[in-house]
Amino acid sequence: QVHLVESGGGLQQPGSSLRLSCAASGSRLDDYAIGWFRQAPGKEREGVSCITDRGDYTFYADSVKGRFTVSRDNARNTVYLQMNSLKPEDTAVYSCATSSYACSAYGFPQIDYDYWGQGTQVTVSA
Repeated sequence: QVHLVESGGGLQQPGSSLRLSCAASGSRLDDYAIGWFRQAPGKEREGVSCITDRGDYTFYADSVKGRFTVSRDNARNTVYLQMNSLKPEDTAVYSCATSSYACSAYGFPQIDYDYWGQGTQVTVSA
């Protein structure tokens, strides 16, 4: 069993940056690809990014491409999501999740993800 804890969320102004962390316990994180997802109020959860188990490939939703960067430090059992040029529409609860499959090049099928964290709130507002 993998226990995931996200941190780093908060209230940010548009145009600013924030780095989220996803720390794992109970298992080695490098056994999994890791996805980042977000859910805004009244909206369905959507995939944001995915990083392969070794960190050699990354994938992004079009809405965050060029602004967000996912990375991982397997020695620390932690995955990060660096978010730059934040926009109000980035406001959501951000969660990380493990996948025993490779990241998909065609999206973020949530059925592929098994262990989920509770999420951290990111609010972007002036």
